[in-house]
Amino acid sequence: MPGTIVLWILAIAILLFVIVTLAKAITIVRQSDALIIERLGKYNRTLYGGPHGIIPFFEKPRLRVDLREQVVSFPPQGVITEDNLTVDVDTVVYFTVTDPRAATYEIANYLGAVEQLTITTLRNVVGSLNLEQALVSRDTINAKLMTELDEATGRWGIKVNRVELKAIDPPPSLQDAMEKQMRAERDRRAAILTAEGHKQSQILVAEGARQSEILKADGDKQSQVLRAQGESEAIQTVFHAIHAGAPDDKLLAYQYLQTLPKIAEGESSKMWIIPSEMTEALKGIAGGFAGGGQAGPSGSAPTPPAPVPPKPSSSAAEAAAAAVAEAAKVTEEAEAEATTSSVGGAPAPATRAEQRAAPAEGTIPPAPPAPGGYPPNE
Repeated sequence: MPGTIVLWILAIAILLFVIVTLAKAITIVRQSDALIIERLGKYNRTLYGGPHGIIPFFEKPRLRVDLREQVVSFPPQGVITEDNLTVDVDTVVYFTVTDPRAATYEIANYLGAVEQLTITTLRNVVGSLNLEQALVSRDTINAKLMTELDEATGRWGIKVNRVELKAIDPPPSLQDAMEKQMRAERDRRAAILTAEGHKQSQILVAEGARQSEILKADGDKQSQVLRAQGESEAIQTVFHAIHAGAPDDKLLAYQYLQTLPKIAEGESSKMWIIPSEMTEALKGIAGGFAGGGQAGPSGSAPTPPAPVPPKPSSSAAEAAAAAVAEAAKVTEEAEAEATTSSVGGAPAPATRAEQRAAPAEGTIPPAPPAPGGYPPNE
């Protein structure tokens, strides 16, 4: 019995040893990784994605290397520019491990090496530029950093794909000064744009006023031309109508009397001068309405004829006839008084209008019409 138990223990131990050996002999590598295998402490081969077999106790994995593109963001670094200004530069590096063996055996810590190399290269590139150039030349800085890092990390089995500057932060005092400068520049541009807009608006307003004045003057010109043409045609029409109607002296004298009141219509008229032709016009009107009459004795006023019953007419015509008759009567009385009051019995000199209006020798002056009467039809 004791021997049987020992045999069972020995069999179980051998079975466990076989299982452990088989487990170590088979290894699985993920798709995105690379596994470095060493045999007795020396590099043997590199295993990529999938199951692989190794010799237990003689071969063992050294390091799993990630073959995906890695993104490393480094903390801000103080960099002195060419014009002796300290700025904080924050960078991001994108790289890929292309040779797992070189990344394992050529450099002890490739992540730390990439970080330090980025910092030193960044200081060299930015240190050769002033602040203005550093702020506006990010693409140039990125290209120089990527080129120099790629050349330096090539022997480490690392490929630098991109280098980006996340931020370039000047000192707070310099940022305040830059903000004031940019604010002043924007205010200047705004003032220029405002002035330019005001200038354009004034030009447009002046152009509009000019066009308006031109159109207004053109309209006034056209209206005056049309008004003058209308007045010309009206005058010609009236002229032809007057000549076609053959008016006599009585009609012209009546029109003359109708025009006289318009002389005193102005508010500034202080004195009204009656023309000398008024007496002749009144005589013509009186003679026309009276229809002729007998003259009285020499040197006396003519005796008015017996009143004639008025014909039925409108009140306006009666008032006009009465006013004309009264004016003729007053004029005849004034002429008679002027004749009898001459010195030594000699007749007073007559005015030019009276001389024209005086009847010739041997003629009988017409008698004034009776109030309210109408001249006979001739």
